[in-house]
Parts: sequence; structure tokens; C-alpha cells
Amino acid sequence: MSHKLSIVTPSYNQGRFIERTIDSVLAQQFPGSLEYLVMDGGSSDETVGILRRHETSLFWVSEKDGGQADAVNKGLSRSTGEIIGWLNSDDIYYPGAFLTVCEAFDSDPSLDVIYGDANHIDEADRVIETYPTEEADFSRLLDTCYICQPAAFFRKSVVERFGPLDTKLQYCMDYEYWVRLTAAGAKFHRVRRVLAGSRLHPQTKTLGSRVPVHAEINDMLRRYAKRVPDQWLFSYAHAVLDERGVPRSDGIRFPLLVGLVSLQSAWKWNHRISPQVAKTAGVWAGNAIGEFCKRIGSR
Repeated sequence: MSHKLSIVTPSYNQGRFIERTIDSVLAQQFPGSLEYLVMDGGSSDETVGILRRHETSLFWVSEKDGGQADAVNKGLSRSTGEIIGWLNSDDIYYPGAFLTVCEAFDSDPSLDVIYGDANHIDEADRVIETYPTEEADFSRLLDTCYICQPAAFFRKSVVERFGPLDTKLQYCMDYEYWVRLTAAGAKFHRVRRVLAGSRLHPQTKTLGSRVPVHAEINDMLRRYAKRVPDQWLFSYAHAVLDERGVPRSDGIRFPLLVGLVSLQSAWKWNHRISPQVAKTAGVWAGNAIGEFCKRIGSR
């Protein structure tokens, strides 16, 4: 069956990567037509020049926007394809991604979201690691974001039924969208093929702001699940200590402080301390005391 795909790329000052992003979209072969929209937030680097070189193959604007989610939403509102993909301006699709997605949607008209496997890649497109993708399961989705955003595609009807991205979010707008859709009954399906590369580099927004990222995720999960899963509390505690420069090799300070911050974050977001958080904090404290006694005994 022939399909029309709309791909939306939000962009801002990613000139050194965006041409690879564009090429990965335009090189796709599948039975259908492509609508490619690049919504740039007013880049001051070489991005606009690159977009001008490709303007016969895509639609683009470069103007001030309200951030990444707002840029994606602007693209969604302009899109006319029945299937939509959202690819950030430093990520890439792998060959065959569109064909795989079209075939998956054809196999089951009731599917709302198709997502595939993905890789984390470096600045030179080399694979760093495999993204930890899992089968669709709401309880697991609350524990971990197992859907890699560039490897996910959804029907246009999803936006019409459940709305666009939440523009109040700066970091976890994709995670919130998957949680929101799943909670509302949208049907997800995983395809066992690597569809995309999600780039990690020092300027990546989520890598450079780990504490605000985790805090925003915790706020979001509290809203949907009424409590923040323990694993996210532990991750937040580790991010806080990393930001403070406490070395993980410090066998006394680090476990003591990560236990303390985990307890504090549990109380902040959940207003209670679960048995698992208490037990884990106790283990960390025990490890710290053991290390301290070992050092004293060796003197």
C-alpha cells in the first residue's frame, strides 16, 4: 500500500549535523510520498545555508519559537501525511526505516504507534551502544523510557485524538508523549529492526542538564502514576552528586550522599519512603561505613 509520510525535524544551531539528518531522510526508499518539514528556531550557524541548498526537497522555516516541543508542534500542525516521524536535527534514520514502518502499519490497521530498535551514536555516526528498547508494557514504561524517539512513528490520527507535545516541557516531551498515549489506550507495537541513530555528544541538551532532566521526568511521572518509581529517584540522586562533582570512586562520601539524596527525593516527590528506597539507602550507608572501617583499620 502506498503511504504519505510526514517527517518533522525541529532544529536550532545543529549545522554540523543537520545535513546528515536531511540526507538520511531523503535517501529513504518506500512505496509512497514524502513530506519533509524542518522547523528551525532561528539558527545563527550554517543551518539556514544548508536548508536553502535542500529547499527543493523539503519545507523549512527559520524563526524564533518556544523551544523544541513548540517547533515539533508547528511541524505537526502543517503535516498532511497519514504517518508521522519526528527526527531531531542531530539524529539519523537508517536505510529501510520508512519501508519497515509502512509494512508494520499495513499489517495491523489498529496500530497507533510503531517503534523500532535504535543505536546511540557519536559525533562521527559510530555506534556507542544499543538503545535499551523493550516490548510495549505500561508498567515498564513508567520505570524506563524504552522507546527511542527517532525510532518511533505514529499516525496523524494520534495527534488529532491525543493532542500535540506538551510545550511546558523542556527535556522529556517525548517520554511524556509515550506515557500519555499509552495511558489513554493508544496501541503500540515494536518492530525488531534498527531504524535510527540517536546522537550523544557534549552539547546534547539532556547530557548537559542531567539534574533538570531528571527533575522534569520525576514531576511528569508523579502526574501520571501518582508516584515516582524508585529507579528514577535513584537516577536523580546520582545525577545530583555527579553535578556536585562527588567522585563515584569515593567509597565513603558517594554512597552516603547518594543514599541521603535518594531519601530526600523520595520524600519530595512521593511524600513517603518506600521499603526499597529505605533498604537501598541502608545498603549504601553500610558500604560507606565498611569502607571507612577498612581505611581506619589499615592505618
